[in-house]
Amino acid sequence: MTTDIEIADAAKMLPIEQVAEKLGLKDDEIEQYGKYKAKIDLPLAEAPAKKHKLVLVTAMNPTPAGEGKSTVMIGLGDAMNQLGHQTTIAMREPSMGPVFGIKGGAAGGGYSQVVPMEDINLHFTGDLHALTSANNTLAALIDNYVMRDNELQLDPERIIWRRVEDVNDRVLRNVVTGLGGRSQGITRQTGFDITAASELMAILCLSADFADLKKRIGRIVVGYTYDKKPVTVKELGFTDAIAILLKDAIKPNLVQTLDHTPTIIHGGPFANIAHGCNSVLATKTAIQLSDYTVTEAGFGADLGAEKFLDIKRRVLGQAPDAVVIVATIRSLKYNGGVARADLTKENVPALKKGLANLERHIKNIQGYGLPLVVAINHFVSDSDEEIKTVEDTCKQHGVNVALVDAWAKGGQGTQNLAKEVVKLADQDHEFKPLYDYNATIEDKITTIATKYYGAKRVIFSKKAQRQMKRYQDLGWGNLPVCIAKTQYSFTDDQHVLGAPTDFDFHIRGLVPKMGAGFIVALSGSMMTMPGLAKHPAAVDMTISDDGKTITGLF
Repeated sequence: MTTDIEIADAAKMLPIEQVAEKLGLKDDEIEQYGKYKAKIDLPLAEAPAKKHKLVLVTAMNPTPAGEGKSTVMIGLGDAMNQLGHQTTIAMREPSMGPVFGIKGGAAGGGYSQVVPMEDINLHFTGDLHALTSANNTLAALIDNYVMRDNELQLDPERIIWRRVEDVNDRVLRNVVTGLGGRSQGITRQTGFDITAASELMAILCLSADFADLKKRIGRIVVGYTYDKKPVTVKELGFTDAIAILLKDAIKPNLVQTLDHTPTIIHGGPFANIAHGCNSVLATKTAIQLSDYTVTEAGFGADLGAEKFLDIKRRVLGQAPDAVVIVATIRSLKYNGGVARADLTKENVPALKKGLANLERHIKNIQGYGLPLVVAINHFVSDSDEEIKTVEDTCKQHGVNVALVDAWAKGGQGTQNLAKEVVKLADQDHEFKPLYDYNATIEDKITTIATKYYGAKRVIFSKKAQRQMKRYQDLGWGNLPVCIAKTQYSFTDDQHVLGAPTDFDFHIRGLVPKMGAGFIVALSGSMMTMPGLAKHPAAVDMTISDDGKTITGLF
């Protein structure tokens, strides 16, 4: 069987200026990074009248069987263009942590890929490196400030700004810095997060323009004084220095699919730790230049979609006109208790049991008042009875199902989904938010956990209770909340599959992200720095002696 990387290597890409022309972009509105990549220089001149429709692609909870959300999304964008609906794709940049960890590449698959695939999965245009450098420069400036005069009396034990790396490195979760004596800095305990989960990543993705980026950087709370007053980057005088390092990273990146659909890739926050959506600038640019924009939100709808609708939508100023929930029959059977080795065998009873997971996602999206369609990423092992079972269940909720064969056929295998999406996107709808932003932090977390996840109640640690009171007193209570939670379950326990209801949801602590504009709530044992598996993807990667041929990225 032809592999993803072989398909990508055989692709004949258009010069990036020709892709830009499809969007009406002029030569002076793009900055080329070689032949097939470019950054878009914003702001853009007003584009001719477009429909400006937005389609959000999300999924059921991921399983080891794989759902192929990115592959379906890319195939959908290609299919819509093939059917004559001018469409642009807007998606996130891959983090090298998952690429070299468990997940592997994140540029789609088969004949539904974005290219140049190897560049996108590796260093791309350097955005994640710029964010890493900016984050760690700020950390170094903070440590130097405390070691020197420390006029604001920033308490070293209350510094909450951590360093980051774009790798999965569990040994850096908790570290001690400043060892070796006073001249090496003040000794303190701190740690590393992964770059994709950093506040600067969230800020980059939620900024309206460069001026807004600077304001958000200035609002970052890096820690507290000895008398527990918050200290911001602006007060320390470091705002412009950090913004300088992000002056190019804030520009969206333009590439193409195998079928030459323009694709804007920018920003890569994780959805299980951060808010899981590509940048507002990328999405706005695509909407401005297109009749239809197809975008995605990370992991299942309980994570990325909820955060798109309750966090990103507020800044973007537009709700989706249609939502696609991607599922596979294999993953539904896995949720019904079937072992991974047996997922290719027909098992309708297990499928019916596992459908509870998909049904909850359907009800959750319908709760926002949004029209949706379920896309079944089709495999040859899916039986006719299994397919009909999914279709019948979805119809009970007033939702149609489209079979998708994006991996093998690209846009040609995704046209049924495209037709349904266009029909839905052209309907009127009224968006309804999940919660009142003026509610307390506790009430917002409880609403998400009980109404969206299905929890019986939320158990807050004593630390979390103190933090909620403190943040309310500081006037931060009107911010949305971003729950850091396992992607594999509606609960905070990754082993609990399906759609459980009689469970407690645990919040162990909160982290204010004032620059990003939300409060992170840490649930269960969720870590902000992932670790590598026993057999990471990196072990299976090879590169030829001439440095031109890579294998193992997928």
